[in-house]
Amino acid sequence: MPEHPADVRTDGKTHRSLFERLTALISPEPENRAELLEVLHDAHERNLIDADALSMIEGVFQVSDLSVRDIMVPRSQMDVIDITKPIEEWLPVVLETAHSRFPAIDGQRDKVVGILLAKDLLRYYAEESFDVRAMLRPAIFIPESKRLNVLLRDFRANHNHMAIVVDEYSGVAGLITIEDVLEQIVGDIEDEYDFDEEEDNVLSIKEGQLGPRWRVKALTEIEQFNEEVGASLSEDDADTIGGLVASHLGRMPHKGEVFDLDNLRFEVLRADARQIHVLLVEKIPVSEDEHD
Repeated sequence: MPEHPADVRTDGKTHRSLFERLTALISPEPENRAELLEVLHDAHERNLIDADALSMIEGVFQVSDLSVRDIMVPRSQMDVIDITKPIEEWLPVVLETAHSRFPAIDGQRDKVVGILLAKDLLRYYAEESFDVRAMLRPAIFIPESKRLNVLLRDFRANHNHMAIVVDEYSGVAGLITIEDVLEQIVGDIEDEYDFDEEEDNVLSIKEGQLGPRWRVKALTEIEQFNEEVGASLSEDDADTIGGLVASHLGRMPHKGEVFDLDNLRFEVLRADARQIHVLLVEKIPVSEDEHD
């Protein structure tokens, strides 16, 4: 009975060729995430995967690294409705912002009593005895430290789309939606209501060890950034903050990189092979010697 060829198994599965086995010995499989990303970047350079696929894979990795506090909408930026007030007072806010969900508060922002779905307000025009409290859905409360990958799993399992973020003292720190998490993977998700997002380009967040901090979209124009942060970065080499960062470093930075520019400390919160997405900016105090 003839023997099977060396590269064929009796179960029909092909053995790795000698060349493949030698290559595996010389270039072992990646042992950590950094090595895996290097392999993926190499695959992108050899056109084995496109830029969109690489960007989404990097986004998946970043989701497991980031926590809720990194991307949440701060408390001061939350659009809420106060159910202690007549519906006529806050209905214009609902129409103007055009969100699908709103945290409902009972007089103050730390007393979130539920989530109101905008579509439920249709009953206001159809029912004579419309009770806002009866329309509220339960609010989900999560800590600032919760990892985004865990939150995404919870969102999917419980069919929730919004969560209220609380700090260590149980005070409301902000909110986060499933869209916010998914955008870390696939990029910004725009709908027909996203006409003007400039007001969200630079968001003030909790003060850091050095001083005031902001979460900044990389596409923010330098002129707007300077105005809101009180900086004087040059517009000679770039129009946007992301472009300025890439120009300053001479390359596309990686997530987690930190560097100083003027009296500002920049940290790359999210970036992929093609572009920078989000930066954390902290103002460095100016010493008395620098003033003199």
